[in-house]
Amino acid sequence: MDVKRSVLQFKVTLDEVNPLVWRRIEVPASYSFWDFHVAVQDAMGWFDSHLHLFRLPNPESGEIDEIGIPDEDVFEGDPVCLPGWQVQIAPYFGKIGASAVYEYDFGDDWIHEVQLEAITGRQPRVKYPRCLDGERACPPEDCGGPPGYARLLEIIADPTDEEYESMMEWLGGSFDPEAFSPREVNFDNPKKRWRIAFGSQDADHDPTSG
Repeated sequence: MDVKRSVLQFKVTLDEVNPLVWRRIEVPASYSFWDFHVAVQDAMGWFDSHLHLFRLPNPESGEIDEIGIPDEDVFEGDPVCLPGWQVQIAPYFGKIGASAVYEYDFGDDWIHEVQLEAITGRQPRVKYPRCLDGERACPPEDCGGPPGYARLLEIIADPTDEEYESMMEWLGGSFDPEAFSPREVNFDNPKKRWRIAFGSQDADHDPTSG
């Protein structure tokens, strides 16, 4: 794979949510896992306000790697989390069907299944990453994970529910769980997002330098 000229197409599906919430995206094969994380966040509609983690087999050992934001307070025996900005996605997604688990918000515990669907070449005059398709709105942040979201859907579908008014107020007045358009997805610059998240506290590992 020529990582400078290749594009990876993924399907990202949110687990334990019914009906399914999913996205189909294309990202440059040259991406790091941090870059990929930002693309998944933006395509899904999350606010990137919580921690995240990728889990997937190491391409050489077959052991499960954890890739995300390392915890400063690591205890002996804990799994080692690799910094996403230092690890490239291409070696992990070299074959069609390769998959990963992407976890977002360790409190609400949103689990996404990420599967590689295609490896293609960059098209002229196409800006990557891009969202090709998808269905349904992303659940609201901090709604209690899949169980909380299921309850939220029940409440907003029934104006007679005693929690209806308070829930609609919490949602800001409206929420359409069926609403999604790939044309409305805007992808942020992952380097800018990194600076916002970390500032200069980890300048030695800043992927924006050099």
